[in-house]
Amino acid sequence: MSQTKLSRRDWLGAGLIGSCGALSALSPLQKQAEADEARGKPSSLTITKVETFSLEHKLPKAIGPSVAQADTRDTLLVKISTDSGLVGWGETADVGGTRGIIEGHLKNVLLGKNPLEHRKLWRAMWGANFGDGRAVAGCDLALHDLRGKALGLSIADMYGGRQRDKVMGYAAAMNYTDGVRPEDQHPAEAAALAKQGFLAMKIRTGRYGHKRDLGVMEKIRAAVGPDVKLLTDGNGAFTLPQAVKFGKELERLDFYCFEEPLPQSPNYAGYDELTKSLDIAVAGGEVLDSRATARDHIVKRSFDIIQADISLCGGIAEVLFISEMARLFGMQALPHCWAGAIVIAASLQLNSLLAPHFQGFANGDEPMMEFDTYENPFREEIVTKKFELKKGYFDVPTGPGLGIEINEDVVRKYVKK
Repeated sequence: MSQTKLSRRDWLGAGLIGSCGALSALSPLQKQAEADEARGKPSSLTITKVETFSLEHKLPKAIGPSVAQADTRDTLLVKISTDSGLVGWGETADVGGTRGIIEGHLKNVLLGKNPLEHRKLWRAMWGANFGDGRAVAGCDLALHDLRGKALGLSIADMYGGRQRDKVMGYAAAMNYTDGVRPEDQHPAEAAALAKQGFLAMKIRTGRYGHKRDLGVMEKIRAAVGPDVKLLTDGNGAFTLPQAVKFGKELERLDFYCFEEPLPQSPNYAGYDELTKSLDIAVAGGEVLDSRATARDHIVKRSFDIIQADISLCGGIAEVLFISEMARLFGMQALPHCWAGAIVIAASLQLNSLLAPHFQGFANGDEPMMEFDTYENPFREEIVTKKFELKKGYFDVPTGPGLGIEINEDVVRKYVKK
C-alpha cells in the first residue's frame, strides 16, 4: 500500500505487526488510535529524533549581489523522524547560531511530542528561542512535511486547497561574478533565460554606480524585449537620494519593481519615504522575522510588495498570515525564496494558496516565485525529481507534505566538514 493512501490507523500499525496479524486483529496501539480518532483527538504519533545537516558546496567562481560575493553555497536542513518511520524535512539559513538554537532548545521542545498537534508545537517553539524566526522556520517546514505525509495531504490541501496548480517563476539571476563585467554577462544571460521560457527575471544592481548600472539595465531590456517582467535588487547598496534617482530611471524602462535598495534590517529605515517618492513598486521584507515586525511595515507602508521568506520568518503559516494581512492593506505579497529544493517546494505550496492581488480581474498581479538559477546542488541533486519550468511556470507538487522526495545519501555527501 502506498504511503499516500495509508489511513492513520494503517500507518500506526505499519511495522508493528506482521501481515497475518494485521488481517486477524488490531494491535493495542491501533485500537488506541481508533479510540483517539473517535474522540477527535490526533492519533498517537511521536517525534523520536530531530537532526540538523549543515551543507556546503564550493563554486567555481564567487558570485553575489552589490554588497558581497561568496564562492560557496550553504544551507541548513532539518530532519524530524517519528516512531512510525515517517520523516519530515525542513530548510533554513544558519545565521547567528540558528543551528545551535535548534539543537540546544527546539529539539527538546519537539522530542516525544505528536507532530499532528502543530499549533501547540509552533507556539512552544517561539517560546524557547527568544524569537528566532529562522530556527522556528526550519522546524516548521519539517513539521508541515511530516504532518502532510501522515494525513496523506499536500501542504496546500491542508490549508483548504490550492487556488492554482502552477506558479509563475521569476529567475533570480544576473549576479555579479568575480572577474566578469556585468555589461558582458547580464544582457546575454537575460536573453538565454528568456529563451528557456522565463517570463520574469531579476537583476542585481548597485555595485558600480548610477550611470554604469543603468547602462546594463538598458541593455537587458533591449535583450529581452518589452514583454518580460524585469525586477532588480539593490541589496542595500543605495542611499535614499540615490534610490529615488535610480528608481525613476527604472520606471522609464518599465521595470516591475525595485527590491531593497536601502540597507536591509528588520526596521527597514527610510523605506516608507522611498515608496512615497517612486511610482515603481518598492519591494522588501526578506529579513523580517515574524508577523509582528511585518505588521508594523504594512501599516506604515514601507513597501508596495512584501517579501517575507518562509525559511527565515517562522515558516509557512506565518508567511501566509503576513501575506493575507498585507492584502487587507492593498499590498502585494511575493514571498522571498533563495535556497534549496525544500524551500522551493514549500514556496510553491504557499504561492498556490495566495489569491491574485486584484481578485476577479484578468490583469491582476498573480503570485510569482523567485527561482535561483545559479549552481546549487541543494536544489538539483538532493531531490529525486528536479523542478521543471514549463512555459514560464512551475507545477505545484501534489504529493503528501512538501510533495518531494529527499535523497539523504546525497544530503550527507555535502555535510560541512
